[in-house]
Amino acid sequence: MGSFTGRRAAMLISTSKAIGGARAPMGNRTQIVLFTLLTLILTAVSVWAARAWLGYPTTVTFVVGPEGGVEAKFAARLAAVVADNSRNLRVSVVSTQDAAQALTRFGRGQFGLAMLRTDAKVPNHARAVAILEHEVLLMLGPKGSKVKALADLRGKKVAVIGADSRSEGFFRHLLELYDISTNGMVIETLPPETALDKLLAPGGYNAVIAIEPLSKISADKRYEELAKRLNGFTLEPIGEAKAIERKSPGTFAESIDAGLLSAAPRIPDDDLDTIGLQWILVARDKLSEATVTDLARLIFENKADLAIDNQFATKIEPADTDKDAFIVAHQGAAQYINDDTKTFLDRYSDILYLTMGCGSIIASIFVGLYSAVTRIRPTRAIELSTAVIEVGERIDDAASIEALEAIQDELEGILKRVLVGLKDGSVSDDGLDAFRLAYELVRDSLDMRVQSLTRRADRKGAAIPGNAGQASAPA
Repeated sequence: MGSFTGRRAAMLISTSKAIGGARAPMGNRTQIVLFTLLTLILTAVSVWAARAWLGYPTTVTFVVGPEGGVEAKFAARLAAVVADNSRNLRVSVVSTQDAAQALTRFGRGQFGLAMLRTDAKVPNHARAVAILEHEVLLMLGPKGSKVKALADLRGKKVAVIGADSRSEGFFRHLLELYDISTNGMVIETLPPETALDKLLAPGGYNAVIAIEPLSKISADKRYEELAKRLNGFTLEPIGEAKAIERKSPGTFAESIDAGLLSAAPRIPDDDLDTIGLQWILVARDKLSEATVTDLARLIFENKADLAIDNQFATKIEPADTDKDAFIVAHQGAAQYINDDTKTFLDRYSDILYLTMGCGSIIASIFVGLYSAVTRIRPTRAIELSTAVIEVGERIDDAASIEALEAIQDELEGILKRVLVGLKDGSVSDDGLDAFRLAYELVRDSLDMRVQSLTRRADRKGAAIPGNAGQASAPA
């Protein structure tokens, strides 16, 4: 009996060691933990790879007029500023024959950026990013000129200063607004380098129309020199500036500060009303908000580097973000201009969506792999209770302690399988109470059978010496 109990204790100890240290097949719980970790790791790697791929510099094409023009110069400076200050954005400049062709190609959706003067036809998909420059109309006349307003130009000889036909076209548009006939009027377009003193000399033109950038006027000394050579000239206001602004979209009422053209003599001698145009940097409406926001930030943080020799873009202004603006601001530019604060979700929504997408795909793959291939279907504990009962049915037939020990080994083997299986998930706890009852029943039956055989063996051992004594008595 003692040896049998000791054998059972040794079996239980070996079972405990097997549970803690044996190399068992990977269980369901271990697989679930492993697949979860792999899902997290692969999702992180996928998101990082996607962000790295998407993080390659985005190139925006900027279409401009001919090389050497103010548009091409500004575009080149913008490209340099972007390259020096951004890792994710690049600007590629494409030159065309003239500004009209550049705007036409932009209107066809072939490019991302363009510059336009507000007297041009605005493409439907153009969205404002920044106001680069204000140009004002100067109506100059010789000293003592009787031309005081646009209406006084009827029948006069007028010179329009401009590198192309746009300035003359704008001037003729103004005349049409007020039904000022050009019959009998001489209008000639002359290049910007034409000497103004010759144009305003006696016997010359009655008026000179120049549309000049405020950046250039502020730094240009030629008007002051002209006033000294001619002993003065006239600069007439456009009294109808407010009305023209309302009648002609893209034309704006402007004011020329006193003394802006010449300090001595002072021209104009007081603030003067006139009309003007704006140069606006526009982007395609399909250009991403993030790209335009980054572009607007670079422009306004590096304005000094974008100015062209005190001639253009020396005072870049934010685009008009009102809904009734002449050119609606791009959402990306409006976001930067209005300093909209992004929430956490707004700022990282792309990463969150990418993470959820990659995670769901990878998790679905692992769930399918686990369900169809690697998952171990757990054995219900109640199924093993049947095996315990079958072992117990052989107890009554065992005629020796050795046979009972073999039954004991088999019973403990079933117990070991249940304990290990409950730990690694290969055995479910369904019917565990029934297994416990069956195991205890068979174990008790085994103990009783061991005791029975032990008592029987003890009785046989005690009877043998007594019989020997009776046999020897007659001798």
